[in-house]
Amino acid sequence: MNIPRVMFAAPASGSGKTLITCGILQALVNRKMKVSSFKCGPDFIDPKFHERVIGTTSGNIDLFLAGTETSKYLFGRTAEHSDISVVEGVMGFYDGIGNTIDASSYDVSSKLNIPVVLVVDGRGSSTSAAATAKGFLEFRKNNIKGVIINNTNEKVYQGLKPIIEKELGLKAIGYVPKVKELVIESRHLGLIMPHEIDALKEKLMKLAETLERTLDIDEIVHIASSAGEFSYKAPKFPKKVKVRIGVAKDDCFCFIYNNNIELLERLGAEIVYFSPLHDKQIPKDIGGLIIPGGYPELFADALSRNKKMLADIERSVQNGIPCMAESGGFMYLHKELEDAAGKYHKMAGVIDGRAFRTEKLSKFGYHTYTAMNDGLMPEGTVIRGHEFHYWDSTACGNDCDAVRPSGGQHRCMHNTENIFAGFPHMYYYSNPNSLYQFLKRSAAYLG
Repeated sequence: MNIPRVMFAAPASGSGKTLITCGILQALVNRKMKVSSFKCGPDFIDPKFHERVIGTTSGNIDLFLAGTETSKYLFGRTAEHSDISVVEGVMGFYDGIGNTIDASSYDVSSKLNIPVVLVVDGRGSSTSAAATAKGFLEFRKNNIKGVIINNTNEKVYQGLKPIIEKELGLKAIGYVPKVKELVIESRHLGLIMPHEIDALKEKLMKLAETLERTLDIDEIVHIASSAGEFSYKAPKFPKKVKVRIGVAKDDCFCFIYNNNIELLERLGAEIVYFSPLHDKQIPKDIGGLIIPGGYPELFADALSRNKKMLADIERSVQNGIPCMAESGGFMYLHKELEDAAGKYHKMAGVIDGRAFRTEKLSKFGYHTYTAMNDGLMPEGTVIRGHEFHYWDSTACGNDCDAVRPSGGQHRCMHNTENIFAGFPHMYYYSNPNSLYQFLKRSAAYLG
C-alpha cells in the first residue's frame, strides 16, 4: 500500500527537530490534511503534546520495545488512514543503544523505509552546516532526501542552498530563523495545564505561518509521497477476556502508551478511567487496576488530601484486586512520597516504603524484565520497558531481573499474587500474553 511518510532527524539532540516537527505538523493540519505523527523511542511526552495541542493522532515507533515486525504493524495500521505521517527522530540520527545504531532513528528509517529530512543547526556556522549534512549523508547508506538549516537567516541560507543541492545532491528544504517568540519551553511538552493550551496553540500557529514562508512544505509533502510501498501484518494475539479495568488518568497520571490501552481493549478489556486527584473512589465493578506514571511529586499535596481515594485503593488492593502500577503510579502506592520541595506526604500505603527525590536519573534506559517468581505475572514472564526517574524508593522490589541491552543488570519490581508494580514503564506489545495474564486474574477476582 502507498503510505506517505517522512522523518525529521538531526545530527544531535538540541538541533531543533522537536520544535520544527511541531510547526510542520501544525502547517499540515492547517492545510486540512489528515495527519498522524510518531516519535522514535519510548517518549510519552511529545506524542501527548501532539495530541492535546496540535490535534494529531500520535504514537511511538520503538524497535527495541516492539521489534521490527510489530513496529511495522503499529505504524502501518495508523498511517494507512492518514494523508501523511510525520516521524520525529530521537537523539542524533545514528545514535542507538550504546555505541550502536540499533533502535536509532537511522534504524527506524531503514527498516520502515521512511525518507528523512535532516535538520542541521546553523548557529555559528555557514558552509560548515553543509559539511555536517554531507558527513551524515555518507556515513551509511540511508534515506536522507533533504536538509533544513535551523537557527539561521535567509542570506546565509541562500548561500548554502546551491552547495547543498549541487555538492550533496539533496533538496534544500529551507531554513528556520532565530525567533525567540516562537520557542516552546520544554516544560510545556510534558506538563500542559488546561489554561495553557490556547496560548500554546496560538504560538504554534505563528510558528506554522513562519515555516510556510521559510520552508518548502510542498517539497516535504512530495518527499513523503514518494516513500514507496509499505506492508505489514498483524501479530498473533491471545484470546479475549471480558472484564472491566480501572485506569488512572488525569493531569497527574498521564504517562500512558496509547498502544498499551489499545492492546488491553483488543484483548477484551473495557477501560474505565478514573482520577486519583479528583474522584473519591475507584470505579465500581472493575476487576483490575492500572496506575500509570506521571507527576505525583507535583501533585503530592492534592493526592494526599484525597483520603477517600487513598483508602479505597488501599482497601481494594488488600482485598486482592489485581493492580499494575508504573513509576509515578508505583510511588503513589507507597506509604509516603517526597514532593519536589522536599516535603513528605502520605500516600496509599500499599507499598511499605518511602519514595524520595534523588539528584540524578536512576537506572535510566531500556531494560528487559524477567519475573523471577510466580505472582500476578507467572515466573519467567519477559517484558521490555524503560526507566526514566529522578525519584527512588526504599522498597523498589526484588522480583524481576532487569537487564540492559548495553550491559548491566539489577533486581526490581514487586510481583506478588495481585501486584505487579515498580519504576519501569512496561511496553506490553513486547509480550501481549502478559496483559492476558493480568486480565485473566482480573476476571477471576470478580468471580
